[in-house]
Amino acid sequence: MKRVLFAMKWVPLFAAVLFLTACAPTLTNLTPTTQLRNASGVYPFEVMWSSHDATIRTNTIQPFVVVGLEQYPMRQSPRLPKRWEAAVPISGTNQFLNYRYKFDYIYNSVGQKRGNSRMSAPYQLEVINK
Repeated sequence: MKRVLFAMKWVPLFAAVLFLTACAPTLTNLTPTTQLRNASGVYPFEVMWSSHDATIRTNTIQPFVVVGLEQYPMRQSPRLPKRWEAAVPISGTNQFLNYRYKFDYIYNSVGQKRGNSRMSAPYQLEVINK
């Protein structure tokens, strides 16, 4: 009897947690961890966005590469709609760059639209001198 009561009490909670985590957007970093220093000082950053959440308005997604307090806007790859890219300047004196990806978007809620944001884990790029 105690097991049945335990199941009745906790199974809905576990199901809700599983449902909410399954809908959360997934960000996959496609930027290599090292790049050779180039003359322009501008380096490509790429990330893939994936979500099964049908309430997200995909035309409102606004991604950024976040470096310190600076945000560099990303653009959608022409042939791959879930892939985003940006060109980020890196000072010639920096060997390491810590960065994150941030995605702002609007989703449909009951009776209205709401804004939300998803931040990636921190990453580090090493710029190697030739």
